[in-house]
Amino acid sequence: MTNSPLVFAATCDLAGQVRGKAFPLSEHTKRMKNGIGWVPTNSLITCFDTIAPSPFGSLGDLVIIPDANTEINVQLDQDSPSERLVLGDICELDGSQWALCPRTILRNALKRLKRLSGLKLNAAFEHEFQLTNLEVQPGEAFGYGAFAQHRAFGESLVSALEQAGITPDTFLKEYGARQFEITNGPALNLQSADWAVLLRELTKRSALAHGNHASFAPIADPEGVGNGVHVHMSFLDENDRPATFDPAHELGMSDVAGAFISGILKYLDGILAITAPSDISYLRLTPHRWSAAYNNLGYHDREAAVRICPVTASDNEKRAKQYNFEFRATDAAASPYLVLAALVHAGAQGIEDALPMPAATQEDLSLLSESALHEKGIVRLPQSLNEAIKRFEQNETIQSWFGQQFCDVYVAHKRAEIEHLCELTDLEKCKQYSKVY
Repeated sequence: MTNSPLVFAATCDLAGQVRGKAFPLSEHTKRMKNGIGWVPTNSLITCFDTIAPSPFGSLGDLVIIPDANTEINVQLDQDSPSERLVLGDICELDGSQWALCPRTILRNALKRLKRLSGLKLNAAFEHEFQLTNLEVQPGEAFGYGAFAQHRAFGESLVSALEQAGITPDTFLKEYGARQFEITNGPALNLQSADWAVLLRELTKRSALAHGNHASFAPIADPEGVGNGVHVHMSFLDENDRPATFDPAHELGMSDVAGAFISGILKYLDGILAITAPSDISYLRLTPHRWSAAYNNLGYHDREAAVRICPVTASDNEKRAKQYNFEFRATDAAASPYLVLAALVHAGAQGIEDALPMPAATQEDLSLLSESALHEKGIVRLPQSLNEAIKRFEQNETIQSWFGQQFCDVYVAHKRAEIEHLCELTDLEKCKQYSKVY
């Protein structure tokens, strides 16, 4: 059978879904320049393929303009077509930016950071996921036996990442039932989010090629372990020198990094609607799940919203290159572009307002009273998507970062998602999300 290769041009939308259209490879030159048609109301499609109330209705036309820097051509096996995928920006017909394009929203946040501080963001996404159709076996957590059993899948996934130009880091059998983790190396600015989008898709395609279904859903069972996404961040200055580390600080943190983290912690309860955007995300964001339940900075603490990560080097030059911090209050229901945009805007606000460096906690915050938490400047994060949306709407500073049109559309989108699930139990919700993500 003769096939004509197709290239899929895509956006990662407000639901964290990769959507778009395919065009014949023979039209590559034309489509890379002119793009493919898109519709404003497509941004109101929830992860369950319902459409939230749209201010656009049936009106309007847009285009997805592919970015050649994101194009991949990955051969998973000899018997399957190549995975040809290219990410792009949603634009107006004249090529100008569309206000609701997630990739453009991140690009504008990064420009703000550069303007305020001269810094470039160096980031990497660490993903947990589950192969949902595996039998549960005891004694597999972090085990070589479990890894060896799934070595073929892991090695084909790493090969796929390498073919896509993504730097692989580690692959392991994680703690949870059927749970694995795949990480990639850091990339600068927009590329780090591009890599996160591509990694998720390549993981799903690789798992499918091995007869499995890979799910990045925030949690598959209310009684089980959740799947987090941990965003590692550091900075480079205008001369590409590390700017996150300061040996004079007791925790090794530079002033600009401290202000950036303070901004994240100050606005976290409001941006959580973006970073943890599913109805079930809040089943995971509870104490003692190694996720995040409070807006705290932790020193080597995997229950902190932001964690100062360990370094192994002894001399300061190498320590500066290794030094990074990790944001833990997010999952793969979120678009990587919107996650980074929210974090960068919050951090940039911290820099702009010269917020003082936060103190790091090293204790179980769930044991403290509300007044004790208040004295430390720490609050319990929202415990439902509804609550997170309300705090997002009420924070005028956050609203100013994204613009009123985006905020209104995003809130409508999330409320439609909640409405779709309102009659289901938590376990039933988890099952629905596991199919989608």
